[in-house]
Amino acid sequence: MVRTELPLTKRQDIIRLHGAQGKSYTEIAHLTNVNRNTVARVIQRFKYEGRVSNLPRNGRPSVCTDRMRRAIKRIVDAEPEISAQSVATLVKERHGISITGETARNVIKKFGYKAYNRRKKPQISPVNRKRRLEFAKQYLNYPPEFWKNVLFTDESKFNIFGWDGRIKVWRPPGEGLNPKYTAKTVKHNGGGVLVWGCMAASGVGNLQVINGIMDQYVYINILKQNLGPSVEKLGISRDYWFQQDNDPKHTACNTRLYLFYNTPHQLKSPPQSPDLNPIEHAWDLLERKIRQTRITSRLDLENKLKEAWATISADFTQNLVNLMPRRLAEVIKMKGYGARY
Repeated sequence: MVRTELPLTKRQDIIRLHGAQGKSYTEIAHLTNVNRNTVARVIQRFKYEGRVSNLPRNGRPSVCTDRMRRAIKRIVDAEPEISAQSVATLVKERHGISITGETARNVIKKFGYKAYNRRKKPQISPVNRKRRLEFAKQYLNYPPEFWKNVLFTDESKFNIFGWDGRIKVWRPPGEGLNPKYTAKTVKHNGGGVLVWGCMAASGVGNLQVINGIMDQYVYINILKQNLGPSVEKLGISRDYWFQQDNDPKHTACNTRLYLFYNTPHQLKSPPQSPDLNPIEHAWDLLERKIRQTRITSRLDLENKLKEAWATISADFTQNLVNLMPRRLAEVIKMKGYGARY
């Protein structure tokens, strides 16, 4: 813990009691309610350096007092998954003191806490490794023009206080199995929002909030409302390729029938292959964007998601799509295991 600085008037009292009244270190400590070792340091400094005040410090003094540090610790103990920026926002709201997210992060770390990722990478089955390898080999040498004409789609869940399976939690080392710091399951209609989105090399398409239970009929309705406007918005060819994962709602009979009559071509991604869908990185960016400010409710989360989604640039999506050949080459190199891109 950082020591509290002894007031100048208290130091002057110590020197007066010692010099003018001849009190001992122990007597002065008792009279001033100051630790005896501190009394000795004040007197020795005055005796050998002729001063009772501290030398000028380099840089600005810390805005965080001991009380503020304890307040930050209480916030993190109550919400281990909270981001450092959100801690800073709470400090401003509750105590009226402005600190940066970096300052909050440094204080948290000084208490011995570290940020640990809750995410667990699923083991890819041998069958799906083979399918991934076949897919990568099939599309490895396709030209850039092909990938620029793919509409990548996906759903993602965002929680009010963090992303399921993709958040970090502040905890002391060795406390990984403490229930306080383990991942909590929240159903879609609980404290979060499920969204459907799409993107292409030219930018992001529509973002649709999903209300109620997501089934094949809800999914088909989402496609009806968003595919056409997104294709037009993104300016991709009407002879585009539609990509989705192998979620049961996506492969249900009614869904397949709708896609057969309403999409020109379908790019069938292999199972267990989020690393082969660049929109996953768009979700990561979206998560970081919405965590810049504190989220207070489901409606607030919905609004922030829509606002942040609209700010994702075409340069960002273009770079993601340009990496598709590298992703495929990495899968081949890893013999079907996960790619790092």
